[in-house]
Amino acid sequence: MSIEQMVAQTFKIIDRYEQFLTQVTEQDFQVNPTVGVWSYSEVISHIFTANHACLIAIQNCVQGKAIESREPASISGRLILFFGIFPPVKIKAPERIAAMVKKITKEEAQIELQKFRENLMELLPKMEQASPTQKAKHPRLGLFNVRQWLRFIQIHTLHHEKQLYRVKGMLEKSR
Repeated sequence: MSIEQMVAQTFKIIDRYEQFLTQVTEQDFQVNPTVGVWSYSEVISHIFTANHACLIAIQNCVQGKAIESREPASISGRLILFFGIFPPVKIKAPERIAAMVKKITKEEAQIELQKFRENLMELLPKMEQASPTQKAKHPRLGLFNVRQWLRFIQIHTLHHEKQLYRVKGMLEKSR
């Protein structure tokens, strides 16, 4: 799959997020369905905090400021990238990322979606020229190059879309 195709597929997921935001009230956006479960607000905060960090990694690779390496991603990283899904077990976000999660408003979420879209579009023309051996380290999955970071963004964003619908189901059951 080309870089342009991966970006296009990621934007389709983002489009669904934008549609989702139009269908949820501000009150429901903020509510935690149960203790220890993130609200819609917190899920979206996490997604785009993490995705912006991924864009920084891509930018470092594009600019040649990453690590020059032929070392592959970890075996779990390669499996996730190959199959396009996270393992079917609950995985906690790395502490550094989880600490950044906060409740945001729907308007702030829409701004984050737009900012992410713009930043990704700005990087797009530079991605094809990036060296495949310029890699940045993922906290758990090893070294990723530009294409792998982009694939990870796609997988991560899709994964959390499913989480939003799990939260929705929990909220509906609690009513």
